[in-house]
Amino acid sequence: MRNDAIELEESRLQGIEKIEDYPWFKDRHRVFPSIFENRRHTRIIDTSAGVGCVAKRIKDKYPVELICNDISPTCIKIMKSMGLTTVSFDLDDKNKPFPFHDGFFDAVISLVTIEHLMEPNHFLCEINRILENDGYLYISTPNYASLNYVLSLVFTGKSFHDPIKDPYEFYAHVRYFTYKTLLELVSSLGFVLDSVYIALPEMNTQYRDLLSRSRGRAFINRYGRWLMYHLLSPRWTAEPILCFQKSSDRLDRKVRKVIL
Repeated sequence: MRNDAIELEESRLQGIEKIEDYPWFKDRHRVFPSIFENRRHTRIIDTSAGVGCVAKRIKDKYPVELICNDISPTCIKIMKSMGLTTVSFDLDDKNKPFPFHDGFFDAVISLVTIEHLMEPNHFLCEINRILENDGYLYISTPNYASLNYVLSLVFTGKSFHDPIKDPYEFYAHVRYFTYKTLLELVSSLGFVLDSVYIALPEMNTQYRDLLSRSRGRAFINRYGRWLMYHLLSPRWTAEPILCFQKSSDRLDRKVRKVIL
């Protein structure tokens, strides 16, 4: 990850000293650990774990050995204050392997991380290496072919992120994936898609703000998304979480769509 992206992350975290202060809780955080279903993971790494939104939920609700990675000093400090095990190393340094031996984990979490990396192939190859055979990767990234982004681009003429209102996303993203390109890249590096998880609006910061202002509009928003998610392919959704299995099995599987 570029140094300026780290500086942007630190600047937007100024004044945040505990997880309760964090203003960007998303439903991609909420679905953990339910997303694990009955896979019975025993050792997980959360890469670029941020302030620990996902990690805290796993720690509180799921009995597992959990390690959290980040390189932001503020994020590491907040996670340590919650009793989370942390390790700081650069996911984007292609000259250094991740500091774990082969097959060390049975699950890896990577939420909205790969779009920040200059070396996504190195990142995915290292994930493959540290995962045990048949281990799982839970990965998400903004899907820039989704209706959310495409309609906004067509009708407003603005780019995906506003350099004035949203400088972190605008400057920190260096890759612009779609559902299909992420699927193709990860599948080319020793993974097979098992399931796709789509999170309904429920606990994210924006939805809770809408709910406080208008329960009717919040209901329409949630029901509209529920209908869209059920009727349309995941490739139209803004940020599906793709669950891949490390496998040499190249045969096509029936991929499950799970709405949470």
